[in-house]
Amino acid sequence: AGSYGRPLAGRFERVGAAMSALGTVWIFLLLVLVNADVIGRGVFSAPVAGVPELLALSIVGIVYLQLPNTLWAGRFTRAEFLSEAVDRRWPRAGALLRAFYHALGALLLAILLYALWPEFVRAWTLGDYVGAIGNFTAPTWPVRLIMVVGAAVTIATYQVITRRTKG
Repeated sequence: AGSYGRPLAGRFERVGAAMSALGTVWIFLLLVLVNADVIGRGVFSAPVAGVPELLALSIVGIVYLQLPNTLWAGRFTRAEFLSEAVDRRWPRAGALLRAFYHALGALLLAILLYALWPEFVRAWTLGDYVGAIGNFTAPTWPVRLIMVVGAAVTIATYQVITRRTKG
């Protein structure tokens, strides 16, 4: 997709790329962890504690880390056959359709952010965790924070992209 040519857009694009890179590193670390668990189970009859819990938390965190960059790259799911047909036949209508899509995406993520924030605060203040005490526990607040940040940066990215496509 490339930079949209404005300093603010370039910054958001770099933030999204950095978040995506962090998600990619996280995926690699999970692969190492899962392999260690499989080897531990098979060879030593000693699995790595907490792997299922960490995988469940990680998948959600990785998705939110990669949302902004996915938007920049134009890889969000959409009906391209419709938007491309409209763009070819009615370019102005195509631009309006994209602006509507971006506004709707930002609105839906804002609603999601509104729901995510109290969950993060609850996890932080109450010390929510996954796992079983005495075996393995991991706090949920870091992933909740990643979800909040990912949603907020994606909302801002929608806004930057919409401003760029308008003028």
